[in-house]
Amino acid sequence: MLVELRVENLALIESLHLNFDRTAGHSLVAMTGETGAGKSIMLRAITLLSGRRASPEWIRSGESSCAVEALFEIDEDYVDLVSILANGGFDTGPEVVIKRVLNEGGRSRYYINGSLATAKVVSEICEHLLTIASQHDHQRLLQPSLHLDFLDSLGDLLGERATFGKSFSEWNETKQQLETLRTRERDREQRLDFLAYQVKEIREAALSSGEDQSLAEERTRLKNSDALIKIGRETLSTLGGRVSDDLAHARKNLEALAQMDGGIQSFAEEFSSYAYLIEDHTATLRDYCDGLETDPARLEAVVERLDLIQSLKRKYGDSIEAILEFAAHAETELKQIENLDREIMALQERVQTLGEQVLKQARNLSERRQQTARRFEQSMGTELSSLAFDQARIEVRFAEDPEPAIKEHGADRVEFFFAPNPGEPARPLAKIASGGELSRLMLALKCLFAKKDRVETVIFDEVDAGIGGEAAEAVARKIQELAGHHQVFCITHLPQIAARGTEHLLVQKGMKNGRTQSEVSKLEPGERVDEIARMLAGSSVNRQAEAWAKELLNKGGQL
Repeated sequence: MLVELRVENLALIESLHLNFDRTAGHSLVAMTGETGAGKSIMLRAITLLSGRRASPEWIRSGESSCAVEALFEIDEDYVDLVSILANGGFDTGPEVVIKRVLNEGGRSRYYINGSLATAKVVSEICEHLLTIASQHDHQRLLQPSLHLDFLDSLGDLLGERATFGKSFSEWNETKQQLETLRTRERDREQRLDFLAYQVKEIREAALSSGEDQSLAEERTRLKNSDALIKIGRETLSTLGGRVSDDLAHARKNLEALAQMDGGIQSFAEEFSSYAYLIEDHTATLRDYCDGLETDPARLEAVVERLDLIQSLKRKYGDSIEAILEFAAHAETELKQIENLDREIMALQERVQTLGEQVLKQARNLSERRQQTARRFEQSMGTELSSLAFDQARIEVRFAEDPEPAIKEHGADRVEFFFAPNPGEPARPLAKIASGGELSRLMLALKCLFAKKDRVETVIFDEVDAGIGGEAAEAVARKIQELAGHHQVFCITHLPQIAARGTEHLLVQKGMKNGRTQSEVSKLEPGERVDEIARMLAGSSVNRQAEAWAKELLNKGGQL
């Protein structure tokens, strides 16, 4: 249950700190105030806390951020909730504190028990802590596309539906794989010939890694062989003639000098090493020149080989390695195509098996939905009867398709039909329900959900819209009944509901330091009489209104 709420700089609220009576167990907190006083801001604070979308425009003018923080008491045996906290690394004690800070740039920071958290985790936790019924939920009830979701939630069928969805997805994906193979089969012969030609062309080329680079170097040598021979021989002539004799003569003279003068020994040795090195290089150059020859036939062969490699590069890749890799992939595809018949047969069997499984699951899900629908109709009849709809009925109608299309949610299409009066045929909910009727329908539905789940805190935002007279009294009784086993917050205009609250919050708009702001205060018994009298009589409160207010409070057990 919600024990404590803090709000800072949200819309017209500068600072708000509310504590709720945790000793009372379950309770009804009524929230009233003049139109425009800021009652909706309280709902906005809760929705902000639960991770829903928020706008920077919600931040109080002149401030850079707003914050909402709430303390909840939780049952430590609530396995689903405790599991989410534990998996997120958060404390799993009897209390959980959730906080959200929204800055002027539209970014939010979330905290759980003082530690940073993600919006997803906060949203999951809040789904187990509280539920909100607002005018938006009323509109959702009018959308037939969402009626199946309501039914599956009430019947605890969402898990079975998710399992079916996985089977359906696997079946669908397998059918797509089969269709792809069948398309390949139609192109099979042409593709086989083409792949075989490509593999043959590459393999017959007998390529080796780095071959293109060495051939390019050889082509350059062969093209320039005449020039290479001429320059090489000229260089040999220079080195092998007088230069060689002069170096040998100088070397011998320096060796003789070194024998007579040790100071020149190092220089003589260094000169000798250079002289010998030149002799070695001269020998190397001579061998190089001897190996040079003009070979037009070899040049032609090298050029043809390079042209072949270049042609293969244009077709299959920009390097020899890429060409060889292409060939390997082509060979693999060839083998796959050759085994295509077996693959198609195996996939056909798989599609049939999965299809039978999906059909069986869809039938089982449909049967469960039919059973849930009948229970739902009976339960809603009971709830509606307690809301001054004595003989109203709601029907869940399944679309009668000759060949129902199976989709990811199953084979069913459902729509809620409603008959508010006896003797009238039921019609689609969206076409018949008035505002007051829709409010009571949503309240009845929320009561059903509240009875089946473990969410302790239920928030109603003007669930009494369009309701008055006997229906208002019935709605007040129903909300008080719900508050017997839940913590209920109700933003209301009905004095009948406000008078039954175990706590009563009054939202007022006033001025502080020249600025408008909304303030929330808890009313004492005497103040409650005044506020309920105002709700009854408006601005002209009199003794009769006060007496009626006291009567309502007595009837609600609050005086």
